[in-house]
Amino acid sequence: MRVFVTGGGGLLGSRLAEIAADRGHEVVSGYCHHLPDAGERTKFDLEKREEIADKLCQVEPEVVFHTAALTDVDRCEIDRELARRTNVVGTELVANSAADVGAFVVYVSTDYVFDGERGMYKEDDMTDPVNYYGLSKLLGERFCDCVARTSVIYGARPASGKVNFVLWLIERLRDEEPVRIVADQYITPTLNTNLAKMLLEAGEKRLEGTYHLAGATRVSRYEFAVEIARRFGFDAELVIPSKMSDMTWKAKRPGDSSLDTSKADEILEEKPQDLRDSLRALAEEMGMNV
Repeated sequence: MRVFVTGGGGLLGSRLAEIAADRGHEVVSGYCHHLPDAGERTKFDLEKREEIADKLCQVEPEVVFHTAALTDVDRCEIDRELARRTNVVGTELVANSAADVGAFVVYVSTDYVFDGERGMYKEDDMTDPVNYYGLSKLLGERFCDCVARTSVIYGARPASGKVNFVLWLIERLRDEEPVRIVADQYITPTLNTNLAKMLLEAGEKRLEGTYHLAGATRVSRYEFAVEIARRFGFDAELVIPSKMSDMTWKAKRPGDSSLDTSKADEILEEKPQDLRDSLRALAEEMGMNV
C-alpha cells in the first residue's frame, strides 16, 4: 500500500511512518519544518494550496494519514485565523486533493471536540468544544473518510524539536524537581505506538466514520504523572497536585474529555492499551526496563 503521512516529522506521524515502512508499505512523509526519519521525504505546508494538490498528485497515495495540525491550544486561541487556515482550510485541501487521486483519508482529531462536562465520551455523543483548537479540529472532521479522535499523545522520543509530556516529566523527576500537575482534568493518555498501529489498521481496512482511538484508561493528569513516576522509579512525592484554576492558560480546557474506546476495542485487532501496558511498552522502547 502506498501511503502519504502529513506531519511526518511529528510525534505521531513519525512513528506511524516507521511502523508502516516496517510492514512493507511504501511511505511518503510530508513535513513542514522537521525532517522525518522514515519514508521518502517531501516538503508539505498546509498553508500552501497549490503545493498540497501538487504533492498528492505526484505521490498518488492509496491512503493519506492526516496527522499534521496546529496543536498548540493557547496559540490557536490567540491566533484563530492561523488555526482556521491550518486545521480547517488545510484539512479541506488535503481531503479534496486526496479525493482527486482516489485516496482514502484518515484524519487525526482530538478529545477537545467535547466540552468535558462528563467524560468517557462515545463517538456519537454531542460535540461542543470550549476552545478554538477543539472547534478547528471538529470543523476539519467533516471533510475526511475516517475520523480518529485521540487524547494526550506521548512517546519514547522527542519529535518536531520538542519533548512530549512524559519525556518532560521524566527529565524533571530525574533532576528531583517538584512538578505541579492538575488533578481536576481527566484524560485518556495515548502511546504513539499504539495509536499509530490502530490508525494503520483503520487505513488498511478503509474504516469509514468516527472512532475513538486512545488509551483505554481514564485518569487525571496528576494520576498520569504519578503512574509515570512509579513506573520509572522516581519519587512520586515530587508530583504535586494543583487545579486548572491555578493555571495561566489563554484557552479554556475541558475538565473531563476522556474517551470511551469500546468501539475500537470491538472492531480493531490492535486494541486500545490500558495505561500500565502502555507505560511498560514505553519503558521498553526507551531501554528503561524498570
